[in-house]
Amino acid sequence: MNRFIAGGHSLELGKKTYIMGILNVTPDSFSDGGKYFTLKEAMRQAERMIDEGADIIDVGAVSTRPFSEYVSPEEEWERLKDILCEIRKNFIVPVSIDTFNPFTAERCLDSGADIINDVSGVFSSEMAELIKRYNCGWVVMHGGVSVRKTEEETVFSDGIINDVNNFFEDILREITLLGIPKEHICLDAGFGFSKNNEQNNELLENYEKINKYGLPLLCALSRKRFIGELTGDTDSEKRDEGTLAANIIACSKGADIIRVHNVALHKKASLVFDGICRI
Repeated sequence: MNRFIAGGHSLELGKKTYIMGILNVTPDSFSDGGKYFTLKEAMRQAERMIDEGADIIDVGAVSTRPFSEYVSPEEEWERLKDILCEIRKNFIVPVSIDTFNPFTAERCLDSGADIINDVSGVFSSEMAELIKRYNCGWVVMHGGVSVRKTEEETVFSDGIINDVNNFFEDILREITLLGIPKEHICLDAGFGFSKNNEQNNELLENYEKINKYGLPLLCALSRKRFIGELTGDTDSEKRDEGTLAANIIACSKGADIIRVHNVALHKKASLVFDGICRI
C-alpha cells in the first residue's frame, strides 16, 4: 500500500483525492491577500474549509507571487505561530506550512505542523535534516521561489517534462543518500513557477509522464494566471470553475492531492471522480 506519511498522519494513496485547503495569512497573496490576515478571520476560514471537506490545511505567511515584498523568516514565523497553535488546538487534520525557510519550518514543526510544503525549488540539506528529524511530510516543488523571478524568463532546453523529471530524480537521489523514507515525500510540479502559460499547459497535458515514482503528486494550480488565460478571467477569484476542470484533468493523470482555494466546489467534484475512477 502506497502512502504519504505526514507527521502522525498516514494518507493512503489511490483510493481518494485529498483536498488541501489554502489558508493565506498574508496581506498580499495574488488571490486572497489580506482576507485572512487576522487570527479571527484565519480561524474562521480554517473551520469553514474543514467543514467543507478539506483533508489538509496549508498555511502560508509569505506571498510567492512574482515581485512580492521580502518578508524575513522572523516576521513569517510571527504571522504563523498563533494561527498554527489555534488550528492544532481545535482540529485534528494535518497542517501543512507553505514556506521555503528552514528557520520558519523548524519552529512550525516544533509547534505541531505535519508537513512542510517547500516552495524553494531547490534541494536544501538544512531542510532535509529537519524532515528527517521530525519525521514529517515534505512537499518538494520544481521551479520554486529560489529559481523564479518572473514567469517568462526560464528556458527548458530539454523540454519542461524532462526538466521536471530530472529535478525530481536529483532530489530523490539526495533524499535516499540522507536516509529519508520515501513515504515522507510528495512531489509538486510547480505550476506557475518559472513556467509561462504555454509551459503550464504542456505540463498539465502531459501530467501522467511525471507519475512514475510511486510517490504522491500534489497539484497546485488554483486560480493561477494560465487558468485565467484559458477562461478569459482576469479576476483570480473568478477562476474556480477553470481550476476545477484543470484539477480533474490532473487527477485523471495521477494527482493525489489538489491544493485549492475553493474547497466546497472541489470536494463535491472529487467525490464523483473518486467514486467512478478510483474504485
